[in-house]
Amino acid sequence: MPDPRSVPVPADIDRSEVPRHVAIVMDGNGRWATRRGLPRTEGHGAGEASLLDVTYGALSLGVEALTVYAFSTENWRRPVDEVRYLMNFNKGLLDRRTEELHAEGVRIVFSGRRDWRVPRQVIARMDRAIEMTQHNRRMTLNIAFNYGGRAEIVDAVARLVADGVGTKGVSERAIRARLYHPELPDPDLVIRTSGEHRLSNFLLWELAYAEMVFSEVLWPDFRREDLFDAIRDYQGRHRRFGGVSEGGA
Repeated sequence: MPDPRSVPVPADIDRSEVPRHVAIVMDGNGRWATRRGLPRTEGHGAGEASLLDVTYGALSLGVEALTVYAFSTENWRRPVDEVRYLMNFNKGLLDRRTEELHAEGVRIVFSGRRDWRVPRQVIARMDRAIEMTQHNRRMTLNIAFNYGGRAEIVDAVARLVADGVGTKGVSERAIRARLYHPELPDPDLVIRTSGEHRLSNFLLWELAYAEMVFSEVLWPDFRREDLFDAIRDYQGRHRRFGGVSEGGA
């Protein structure tokens, strides 16, 4: 089996037109497990291999930032046992993968609220990953954890108020500067797996002009080849950002 870190990028992908920032809604873990007669939690575990492979795929492409939706503010509504599993799984994932990703030059950051619901042990692992990888520059892996797009905008506005910004100082630039990670470019491409066609409160501010690709593949089966397919789709589009193309469309 080839080393996942050394699989080449297909020749038909234009390396000069790779999106700077790719965001992914990792959906379909529960359905993947249910179809196999397994507990839903088994799907989350199987998704770890997908995350690692896609991260290496993004690295091979030269993507600057990869944001993945790991746990939303709405996910607390899931059954208690599943939430407990996800907390422990994410803690274990950071234990298992932080040093490996650090060795590959990946900076790990997190987007989301650090409220009383997030276990201290999970926050401790998050802080360890941030500190260990803070000087890496090859790619940023932004993990959206206890994240909601509306919550991020609310928190940004709250920072505006706390900073004493008056009404005349309120602008898109002022709000953007107070998002969780304003240093990251807005995503060029957002991918949602499992055939669902919605954003689910993901990066609502940042995705204003992102290209969207909806994949039928369930997340535990998603691999870098599927990422490459999404990149091909992206490279076949013409981004107008609200303007008019040369053909007038």
